[in-house]
Amino acid sequence: WWNSSYLMMWGSNVPVTRTPDAHFMVEARYRGQKVIVVSPDYADNTKFADEWLATHPGTDAALAIAMGHVILKEFLLERKTPMFIDYMKKFSDSAYLIELVKRGDAWVPGKFLMADALPGKDGTVANAAFKPVLLDQNASPVVPNGSLGHRFSDDDAGLWNLDLGDVDPLLSIADAPDYDKKSASIDLPRFDLEPKPGQEHAGGSGTIRRGVPVRQVAGRTVTTVFDLLLAQYGVGRDGLPGQWPTGYDDASAPGTPAWQEEITSVPAAQATRIGREFAENAERSGGRSMILMGAGTNHWFHSDTIYRTFLALTMMTGCQGVNGGGWAHYVGQEKVRPLTGYNQYAGAADWSRPPRQAIGTAFWYLATDQWRYDGLPANQLASALARGAFDDRTTADCLVESVKRGWMPSYPTFSRNPLDLCDEAEAAGIPPAQYIVDSLQDGSLHYACEDPDSPANFPRVIDMWRANVLGSSGKGNEYFLKHLLGTDAAIRVGEAAEGSRPREITWRDDAPIGKLDLLMTSDFRMTSTTLFSDIVLPTATWYEKYDLSSTDMHPFVHSFSPAIDSPWQTRSDFDTFKVLAEAFSALARTHLGVRRDIVAAPLQHDTPDAMATPHGAVQDLPLVPGVTMAKLIVVERDYPALADKWKTLGPLAEKLGMVTKGVTFHPDREVEMLARLNGVAESGPMSGRVRLDTDRRACEMVLAFSGTTNGRLAVQGFRQLEQKTGQKLAFLAEEHEGTHITFADVQVQPRSVITSPEWSGSEHGGRRYTAFAVNVEQLKPWHTLTGRQHFFLDHDWMEELGENMPIYRPPLDMARLFGDAVPGATGVDAASGAAEVSVRYLTPHSKWSIHSEYQDNLFMLSLSRGGPTIWMSVEDAAKIGVRDNEWIEAYNRNGVVVARAIVSHRMPEGTVYMYHAKDRTVDVPITETSKMRGGIHNSLTRILLKPSHLIGGYAQLAWAFNYLGPTGNQRDEVTTIRRRSQEVQYR
Repeated sequence: WWNSSYLMMWGSNVPVTRTPDAHFMVEARYRGQKVIVVSPDYADNTKFADEWLATHPGTDAALAIAMGHVILKEFLLERKTPMFIDYMKKFSDSAYLIELVKRGDAWVPGKFLMADALPGKDGTVANAAFKPVLLDQNASPVVPNGSLGHRFSDDDAGLWNLDLGDVDPLLSIADAPDYDKKSASIDLPRFDLEPKPGQEHAGGSGTIRRGVPVRQVAGRTVTTVFDLLLAQYGVGRDGLPGQWPTGYDDASAPGTPAWQEEITSVPAAQATRIGREFAENAERSGGRSMILMGAGTNHWFHSDTIYRTFLALTMMTGCQGVNGGGWAHYVGQEKVRPLTGYNQYAGAADWSRPPRQAIGTAFWYLATDQWRYDGLPANQLASALARGAFDDRTTADCLVESVKRGWMPSYPTFSRNPLDLCDEAEAAGIPPAQYIVDSLQDGSLHYACEDPDSPANFPRVIDMWRANVLGSSGKGNEYFLKHLLGTDAAIRVGEAAEGSRPREITWRDDAPIGKLDLLMTSDFRMTSTTLFSDIVLPTATWYEKYDLSSTDMHPFVHSFSPAIDSPWQTRSDFDTFKVLAEAFSALARTHLGVRRDIVAAPLQHDTPDAMATPHGAVQDLPLVPGVTMAKLIVVERDYPALADKWKTLGPLAEKLGMVTKGVTFHPDREVEMLARLNGVAESGPMSGRVRLDTDRRACEMVLAFSGTTNGRLAVQGFRQLEQKTGQKLAFLAEEHEGTHITFADVQVQPRSVITSPEWSGSEHGGRRYTAFAVNVEQLKPWHTLTGRQHFFLDHDWMEELGENMPIYRPPLDMARLFGDAVPGATGVDAASGAAEVSVRYLTPHSKWSIHSEYQDNLFMLSLSRGGPTIWMSVEDAAKIGVRDNEWIEAYNRNGVVVARAIVSHRMPEGTVYMYHAKDRTVDVPITETSKMRGGIHNSLTRILLKPSHLIGGYAQLAWAFNYLGPTGNQRDEVTTIRRRSQEVQYR
C-alpha cells in the first residue's frame, strides 16, 4: 500500500496495531501520497492524514455509497472514462444479464440469466446453469469464457479465462443499437428509514422505486448489472421512471452525498470531492487509488455490506489488481505464505483425508449457550421485499439449516459418535454414508447442533493452543464462564422467551452450567485463559525454538531460531504435541485400536461442490451426500500408530497430490529430496518413511511442499493452470524453477517468496505483491460465478436479506432487538439518583500493548493507566459527573466492566472505546453491579450470527478453511455507564 498515490485508511490504525509498518505511511506521505483517514475518533493515524472524515460509528457504507454515486455519475455515465469502462467490462460482472421478476405493479431483480435459458446448443452445453450470459454490442446473447461452469467442465479445457476475444460487452441495455426506450419500474430495498411499529431491526426497512432499461432475451425480461447498479446508487437517466435525486444536495433518496451527510455527519461537499479525487487519481495513475481497511469496519454485524461498498469503489475505478491500488486488508482472514505445506502438515493430509474442521464462531456460539439468549428473528433482518424464507426462524435456526445442507461444517457433527456409526453400519451390512442418510431420514439420528445442550454433544476437552479466548477473542466472555466453564459470571439478562426460541434446536429447561471436563492451555505468559485452565503447559517463546513465520501481508518467510534453550519447564509447541501424541498412542492400544471414522465434509470452494445449488435457489430435495448435504467420507483411524505417523511423512501427498485453490501439486521429487535431507525411519512400522520427528524437519517439509518457497512446484502449478485457462502463466515462476528455499536459507536471512498459483498476486521480476494482479494481467478468472468480480449476488438468502447489491445497512439497534432494560442491573439504590449515559461501545485493536500481547509488561503499563480503561468524550463524562481517571462501571445485559475513565477530546459524543485484550490480571476491582471481579472488554459483548455468512455450496459462496463463515462481531453493542464509588475493593 505504500505504492499508492491516494490512500484511504478506512477503520485502520496502523501506528497502533501495525507499528513496524507505520514508517511506510510516513515515507509514502513524503513521496506525495495523499492520505484520507475515515474514523469516528481522532485516531493515532489521523495526524498523518491530509484529511479526516469523522463518520458516525458503523455508517461507513453510506459514505462509500455516496462516493460511488459521484463516480458512477461523473466518470462512468457522463464522461464514460475509457479506462473505467474497459475494466468494468473485462473484470466485473457489470455487463451480465439479470432476469427481472414481476412483483405487484413493479419488478424486482432476480437471478443471473444463464446459458440454460438460451435456445439451441448454448442451452445444452455442460454446466449450462453455471454459465452466465451477456450481450455484445449488437445486443446478441453471448456466453463468455471464464465462468464457474467452464472451470469444472472437461469439455471446456482452455476456456476458463477472461479473454473476451471479439466480444465487446454491452454495459447497459440503453447502449444497444436497437434500444426502443423500453424500461421497467423496479423496487429496491432500503434500510435507512425510521422504524415502523413492529420493526425491531436496526433501521427501518422499506423500498424505493427506480427504473432500468430492459429488453427481452430468450423470452425473459432482463437488464444488466450495471443498469441495476446505477439504480441502486441513485444515478438517474432521462426517460427512466422512479424516484431519483435532483442533485448531490438532495437528501431525500439513498445514494447522494447529502443523504449520507445525515447518516455519517461527513459534509456532503467533502464526500463529493473525496469520491471525485479517488477516481481522478485512479484515472491519472493507472489505478493507484487504494482503500486500506482495518478492524474498525471488520467487526460490525453488517461488515460484509460495508466491505462490498468499499470493493465497489475499487472496481468502478479499475484499481483492483494494480500495484498501489485496490483494497488492502489489515485484518481478517490472514494466511501464511507457504500455504500448501502448512495445510498438509496442519491437517495431517499426508496420512488421512479430509481433516475434520469446524467454524469457530458457531462452535463457541453453541458451546457457550449464547444461542439460548439470542432469539433474534431472522426475518427481522430481511428486506421489505423478502418472500418469507426466514419467517418463524431465528438466526440460530439458519445455522442449523446451513449445517444440514452441508454449507458449513460443525463439530460435533452427529448426535452419536461417528466411530460407533461406522460400527453400526458394518453390523447392519450397509455402507456408512447410506446408513447415516437412512438414520437421518427415519429420525433415529440427528445433527449435534440440533441439541447442543445434550450431554452427549458437549465439548468435553479443549486444548487451547496459544490462544487467549477468555481474555481476548471470545465474544460474550461471561457466557463462556458460566456455560462452558461453570464459574461465576455476571450475565445480566434472562434467556429468550418461549415465543422467540429456535424451532430447530431442542430447548432444555435447565441450561448446562459448565460443559467442559478439562481445559488445557499452552502459552508462554499468564492470560485470562491460563488463569481459568485446569492444566497449563508452559511454552517456549520465539527466541527459544525453531519455527517459521509469515503472513499474507508481507512478502517474506522468516525463521525462529533459539537464542537460548527453553528455560525451566517450558517446551516448544512441537515438543509439547510430540509428547501428547506419544501418550495418546500408548493409551489407544487398549482403549481405541484401529477404528473407522466418518467425516462430514462441507461443500467445498474451488471444487465442483460449488455447483451444488443451481441459480442459487434453495430447495428441499432428498438427502444426497455432496449435493444436498455434506459429503460423508470414511477415514480409517489407526490410533495406536498416531505418534509414529505424527513423526513421519505419510504417502498421500505423493500418491494423491496436494490441492490448493483447485490446483494439484505433485511433490514426488520433493519427497525424495526430503528423504535425503531429513533421513528416513530405519525401523518400526514406518520404516522408510521420511522423518518429521523434529521441528526443523517439519519446517523443511512445509517449505518443500509450497510453491511460494519451491519454484518447481510453482511452475508445475502454473502449467496445470495453463491447460485449464489457455493462458501463459508459467513464466511468472520460471525464473525461480530451480529455487528451493530451505530452513537453513531462512535462518540466514528472511527470504522473499516466489510467485505461485497459491496466491493471486505476482512477485515476478522483483515487483511487490498485490492481490489479483495475475487475474488482471494474465486473464486468469476470479473463483466466482462469472469468473469476474461481483457487484451482484443472486443466492436466495442474499435476496431475502436485500443484499443482492452493495447497500447501506445501519448498525443493529440493540435496544429494539433485545430491549435495553435490565432490572436492578446497577446494584445501587435507585434513590441515589446516580446519573447514567447510554453509549455505543467499541473495542478497537489493542492500544498500549505489543499488538495483543504483553499489555501487562511493566514497560507497557508505564505508558498506560496500568489497568482497564474506557475512553469517553468530554460531553459524556460531564453528563454523569466523571472526571479523568475516576472509576466507572459499564453494564448491559451481557455483563459488567469496571474501569478508569480516560476523558478525551479525541472521542466523539455517544461513543466509548475499551481497547481489546485487557486481561483480568492487573488492577481489576470488585464491581458494585455484580459483586464479582470486574469484567474484560468482551464481558459486554456476545456472538450474533448473520445468515449471509452461513451460505455455502454456491460459486464463491462456498466454504473453505479460513475463507468463508460467520464472523465474530461486537461493534454494534451499546452499554450504560455510571460513575461508581471511588473506594474500590479487590477481594
